[in-house]
Amino acid sequence: MKNLTMVLLLAAAAAAAQEPPPLNWWDRPVAARALKLSPEQEKQVRAVQREFRDRLLDQQTAVRKAEANLQDLMNEDQVNEARTREAIDRVVAARGELMRTVSNMALRMRLVLTPEQWQRVRDRRMQTVQQRRQQRPPAAGSPEQPAPPAPAKPVRPAKPRGPVY
Repeated sequence: MKNLTMVLLLAAAAAAAQEPPPLNWWDRPVAARALKLSPEQEKQVRAVQREFRDRLLDQQTAVRKAEANLQDLMNEDQVNEARTREAIDRVVAARGELMRTVSNMALRMRLVLTPEQWQRVRDRRMQTVQQRRQQRPPAAGSPEQPAPPAPAKPVRPAKPRGPVY
């Protein structure tokens, strides 16, 4: 179970750039216990984890490689626009595939749950999102953190109007 937990944590980390975070209740024992899964549901959840584990690992690796390649291209002194655009497309495609897999896995997990269990997952997810927002410092310009004042313009001495004797 620890190996499966690590796999799912990696999946969550790969999708962390997206908001909201993936529904990874299945790798949190406290949350899973709170759902009161039946033995059959636990068995189904483990089967779904095993089914998606290798694909998630491969796709996470593909995302990391594509991002590293893009970073290398962007850091060159002379950026090759065509190659860099292709690298951007590869990053977008790799992230898209990973997100599709995470979403399909979440769907399969959802199909295992009763409506009441799903509501508990949703409630817990909202709590987690709110906690993360509270832990983040507010962005500059947001209502919680006003934008810093504009820098003062340097005062230039007035130009003389006419001959100076």
